[in-house]
Amino acid sequence: MDVPAVAYVRMSTDHQKYSTENQLDIIRNYATARGLQILRVFEDSGRSGLRLDGREALQNLMAEVQSSRADFKAILVYDVSRWGRFQDADEGAYHEHVCSRAGIRVHYCGEQFENDGSIGSNLLKTVKRVMAGEYSRELSVKVFAGQCRLVELGYRQGGAAGYGLRRMLIDEHGNPKGELSRGEQKSLQTDRVILVPGPDEEQRLVQRMYEIFVTEGRPEREIAEILNAEEHRTDLGRLWTRATVHQVLTNEKYIGNNVFAKVSFKLKQRRVVNPRDMWIRAEGAYPSIVDRALFVRAREIVDARSRHFTDEELLAALRSILERQGMLSALIIDEQEGLPSSSAYRSRFGSLLRAYRLVGYQPDRDYRYIEINRALRDAYPKTVAEIISGIVRHGGTTVRNKDTDLVLVNDEFTISIVLARCQITAAGALRWHIRFDVGLVPDITIAVRMDEANGAPRDYYLLPSIDMTVGRLKLAEQNGLSLDAYRCETLDFFYSLASRARISEVA
Repeated sequence: MDVPAVAYVRMSTDHQKYSTENQLDIIRNYATARGLQILRVFEDSGRSGLRLDGREALQNLMAEVQSSRADFKAILVYDVSRWGRFQDADEGAYHEHVCSRAGIRVHYCGEQFENDGSIGSNLLKTVKRVMAGEYSRELSVKVFAGQCRLVELGYRQGGAAGYGLRRMLIDEHGNPKGELSRGEQKSLQTDRVILVPGPDEEQRLVQRMYEIFVTEGRPEREIAEILNAEEHRTDLGRLWTRATVHQVLTNEKYIGNNVFAKVSFKLKQRRVVNPRDMWIRAEGAYPSIVDRALFVRAREIVDARSRHFTDEELLAALRSILERQGMLSALIIDEQEGLPSSSAYRSRFGSLLRAYRLVGYQPDRDYRYIEINRALRDAYPKTVAEIISGIVRHGGTTVRNKDTDLVLVNDEFTISIVLARCQITAAGALRWHIRFDVGLVPDITIAVRMDEANGAPRDYYLLPSIDMTVGRLKLAEQNGLSLDAYRCETLDFFYSLASRARISEVA
């Protein structure tokens, strides 16, 4: 009688799309040769093996093992590295020990040894685990060195261009191929991305921010109020805040410097804010928007604000904020007038968490969740208004029910608009959970996926109710053709459904 078993497969990136199939071929042949019957397959696609966090399939597998109700006696894995590239070799051994304690044996089907508990196999496993972790460490060093080299050559390493700048795609010979829109990425490995000055109006506004800050001595909050009163918007189409103005006034890209490694998060370990002298930079890589002397003066003003505070004064200010707000976060600190930014606290105390501990504050995920949800609730009416405005602008009609928030478009179909909060797993992957309004049954749900900072829309999913049979939907960064067929960068396609111009409100 065949022994019941399950298979576990993992691939690190979406570029290894055939990896899991190749693993399963070896695993199935192994099972057939040894009288093992594979009941089901647990698969982690596009998941790093550095940590257990974020590997949902392995977590589910271990949960079944520990439930004492597992219907299998063996776990089939391609090799030790697929089980995990844990930086602590004992962590991989621990998870295998949990299985062994439950009477379930782990088989490494592609290895040259039998995992039979012998001294030889245990020694080889230990060596393999160390080698798997070391491979990730060596690869991290090589990748970082490659990124640094590209930065020093003036090439952009990810991230949005920012206000007043644009991303330009160039070929391997440095010839421009065209600007990249927000969300667009290069398709050829030999292509590179550089920053170039944006529209003249945006450049002049950036220069004006520096002039107001340095010459007139106005703080970031006042500058934001001036910009908003004049109906200027950020590159994300949002209102200016103290924090967004501060970011413009302190970023070296506005004097043409290509900067990298401000923050380190190597091997999914501790996040570290690096001091300025450790940044990787190429000076004069792009045409500057702001005069260097003006930028230096602005930086001196910002630096002086943190230098003239003693540690105790900074902590006293933090306690005062905590008493008023009931919680602390980088966003809350950045919005305080007359105080250094959150980055100054990180620099002075090593990290924000250490500063929090010194004032007796212990943050937890619930507080951050509440803060983000509050911001999304505040953003929701504006998002709905923008979508309605887009429909009208393209010639459609809308009727919005204030009680249900359903919008009737062209007297033909209803839409529901939901904001999907971006969540970052412990492994650094992005996830969005969409909850459908099954009670109201709209014809189309417009799911607005927020960006990583939950500050602006990343993209949109147009989900017709006829195709949605579940109450909730979980999205990753890449979701396959079946789901990504509903995805769009902008709502222009949806707006094309509009045909007449009229708008009214239902009381």
